Amino acid sequence: MYAAVTNSWPLLLGIGLLMLGNGLQGSLVGIRASLEGFPTAVTGLVMSGYYAGFLFGSVITPKILSNVGHVRVFAALASLASSAALMYVVFIDPIAWWVIRLVIGFSYAGLFIVCESWLNDVSTNETRGQMLSVYMIIVMGGMALGQLFLNIADPGGFTLFVVISVLVSLALIPLALTANPAPNFQAIAQLSLRKLYKISPLGMFGMMAQGTIAGAFYGMAAVYGDIIGLSIAQISTFISITIVGGVLLQWPIGKLSDRFDRRQIILVTTLLSGIAAVLAMVAAERGDLILFMLSTGLFGGFSVPLYSLCIAHTNDYLEPKDMVAASSGLMMMNGIGAVFGPIIVGLLMSSIGTYVFFGVIAAGHIGIGIFAAFRMVIAKATPLEDQGDFVAMPMRSGTLAATLNPETEDWVEEEELPLSEDESNEEMVDILDDGPALGGDD
Repeated sequence: MYAAVTNSWPLLLGIGLLMLGNGLQGSLVGIRASLEGFPTAVTGLVMSGYYAGFLFGSVITPKILSNVGHVRVFAALASLASSAALMYVVFIDPIAWWVIRLVIGFSYAGLFIVCESWLNDVSTNETRGQMLSVYMIIVMGGMALGQLFLNIADPGGFTLFVVISVLVSLALIPLALTANPAPNFQAIAQLSLRKLYKISPLGMFGMMAQGTIAGAFYGMAAVYGDIIGLSIAQISTFISITIVGGVLLQWPIGKLSDRFDRRQIILVTTLLSGIAAVLAMVAAERGDLILFMLSTGLFGGFSVPLYSLCIAHTNDYLEPKDMVAASSGLMMMNGIGAVFGPIIVGLLMSSIGTYVFFGVIAAGHIGIGIFAAFRMVIAKATPLEDQGDFVAMPMRSGTLAATLNPETEDWVEEEELPLSEDESNEEMVDILDDGPALGGDD
């Protein structure tokens, strides 16, 4: 592992710098939108632009990458994101900001794909899982530390936007100077939505719902904090605590899911997430800052692992050769949900009240839990001996992160569809039909 990380340090350093800028950018834009007097519903629309761009970039970038190459694509997208970050203070307008968020989301999707493709190329079967762990720590850690950059300057000025631009630009330097050769790129074949749902209804529903929840939280948490009167330091702290809580509980929850029916763990964690969200809502209404911080930490601890749990649950019904295609499709569904999250919460906060922020998040988790319970009633559990090992996945990553999963084999298009939750272990169905694959050429 040490050798793999040492050989990949330019790439990992670049990822870390990108995530510092990304973590700062998401919260800063929400706070600045409030300072500029944007209505909450409008801010929700603005924040959704990043996720729409990320979704679009996840589809388009692989086609560009196969023609142009890793270094050129990384340089172009880093320059685009760096330049776009400066445009926030030039065009203070909701429509312009939505476009800027769209451009930055598009750029980051491509940057993630370049990095993940490169990491997969330098990893072996023995080091892939360890590399994924390092990657996840850097991605989530960068997001958490990026929040703290809010405290170095006034969000009402231009300095923090310059900091974002500088961080993204600096990320280009180690990769541009690396002596490691760029890998060949192979696009991922994805499953159609119908097939993905047939394989694992809970996995697909859970990933889309989790994306909606995550998009709502990371898109609107800073806005919510500003409205309820938190200071900049308190806003950055509560968002960081949520992220750190998710990292800390990811492995314990994952190990539990290897020992029990994974649907039971999904049910329990979603209900606990919902309870923690309600506690945070009550604490905010009472002005109890300590309880609020503790509740948000617990919320993150139980909510963040849901992303990896849904992928692991779906993989339990797959052969290793099919896992990357399915995981990539699940991540796309997660991205679709993330687009709608800030819009829904922004509209409800504007029409009902600020307190509904954590109320909607709690309801979303409980909804996933109810669906998990429903699936437990109508479908048999996968035998524990047939379950794969839980692998923690970084939530804010590209669609190629699945290639680092040590449970997968080399990813190629196959002509067999794995078993679904509702079918016996002897049944096999055809993977190809007339329907287009999500994100495919059709």
